Amino acid sequence: MNYLKQIQLGIDFIETYLEEDVPLASVAREAGLSQWHYQRIFKALTRETLKDYIRARRLANAVEKLLETRLGILDIAVLAGYQSHEAFTRAFKERYAQTPSEFRRRGRRNLIVRKLKMDEDYLRHLHQNMAPAPELVRRPAMLLVGMHTRFYGSDSDKNNLGQQLPRLWESFIARLGEVEHTVRDCCYGVVLPVSGDSDELEYYAAIEVREADSLPAGMQRIAIPAAQYATFLHCGLGKLVDRTVDFIYSNWLCQSDYRHSGGPDLEIYDASFDPLSERSQMRYAIPIG
Repeated sequence: MNYLKQIQLGIDFIETYLEEDVPLASVAREAGLSQWHYQRIFKALTRETLKDYIRARRLANAVEKLLETRLGILDIAVLAGYQSHEAFTRAFKERYAQTPSEFRRRGRRNLIVRKLKMDEDYLRHLHQNMAPAPELVRRPAMLLVGMHTRFYGSDSDKNNLGQQLPRLWESFIARLGEVEHTVRDCCYGVVLPVSGDSDELEYYAAIEVREADSLPAGMQRIAIPAAQYATFLHCGLGKLVDRTVDFIYSNWLCQSDYRHSGGPDLEIYDASFDPLSERSQMRYAIPIG
């Protein structure tokens, strides 16, 4: 079974239970994926978060009920997952530019549909700022030492990546000289889910070491097992790496004969990386099997 079919299984599950609260973990479980991997691939494919999609589908279902039934607006609001007439009206007006009552009065003729907008910056990035064919290589096991945080990525509606990761890297780089027995002048970002039923992620800013008998205060050992990786070159500003990651998960992984092995993703920062330069280069690697 390929990833596209698994994503569709989750979508079909959402449609079946559209008038119930659908936990994101249940959608992913129905598709046979961890919550993080389902959300990551779904966001890369659709350019919207899974929670936003479910919310939009429940509102669309409410539209049908406003037109096709005599149910009261509060009853329709509850079926759409809202606890009050006011909350439902705010969400409905934000999406359709009119209140539920106005819509029911006017009918389909005045339904405002948002026009799909192509992300030209994203398309330009795919053509100019990344190598679409990865390097497939088996990386040996590594021992890293680094600092840790948790965050929600761009595939989550709780996204706080911009607050958590720059702050972590700033703290780690300032203390890099405290780490002993470093192997080379290369740092790693290590990304992995907190658990299978969560969209929260673990993140380590780290450097490889030969041994880690003693650790600087506040730092941790991270053992990375040997694995085969698909490694993609990202060119340009580091803050745009999410565009490369979206391509990996929505395009390359879905069309390849490989599957994500469930191990940590790696961001690889060597001497060619400059966070402030558009000529910067870094690599993003996903473990495959």
